[in-house]
Amino acid sequence: MRTGDGVFETLRMVDGVPFALTRHLRRMADSAAALGLPEVVVDDVREQVLREVAEAGGGVAPVARLRLLWSAGGLQVAHSELPPADGALHVRTTSWRRSRGAGAGGHKSTDYVDNLVALREAVAAGADEVLLADSGGNLAEGSATNVFYVVGGELRTPSLVTGCLPGITRALVLEWVGAREVEEPLGVLEEAEEVFLTSSTREVQAVASCDAWTYAAPGPLTTEVVRTFAARRDAQLDP
Repeated sequence: MRTGDGVFETLRMVDGVPFALTRHLRRMADSAAALGLPEVVVDDVREQVLREVAEAGGGVAPVARLRLLWSAGGLQVAHSELPPADGALHVRTTSWRRSRGAGAGGHKSTDYVDNLVALREAVAAGADEVLLADSGGNLAEGSATNVFYVVGGELRTPSLVTGCLPGITRALVLEWVGAREVEEPLGVLEEAEEVFLTSSTREVQAVASCDAWTYAAPGPLTTEVVRTFAARRDAQLDP
């Protein structure tokens, strides 16, 4: 596949059951439409995904990463064991910038080079993840995560206008816990009392440091978000 010729989704799967599958497929359909790819018929693709997972049977790890790739050639389904996301994260900022509403910004396309380069630079410097600002210098997202932070006891997250991905876990945290969506300079993280990242595979994971700034990890609000998310996830596997 050539860079930019497809869209993908990555899901967490436990005992063969993908979490939030319908939300992921709807986002895939939106992304495919926006990028001029063949239509994703959500019900048909859901049926295919569940059939392929069932056929894999015992070959699927108890806790797995499920990757769905949609292109002109149709759907590809792959799965692999998902290691536990243990411990607090150390992240770094970067000079790379996220586009605001241009091109494939906001979509999980295979045109992923900028994210990978920024992440590799951060990992080489000893970090677990990288945080990017938008073209105006406002905090946007991680290479494969959304970011939340606490300032003055208030939970905040970058607005989608920064070009950040409309993450599934991000959306669920907003629905189940609540947070204020903002446009703030990346430097706001110096003021933060707590920071955590969200993604479908990490779920909610505390950040211990960003560059030279350190945080409670996990702090009290992050701990509450982790508990609430886990309880709601276990109660409804396709929210």
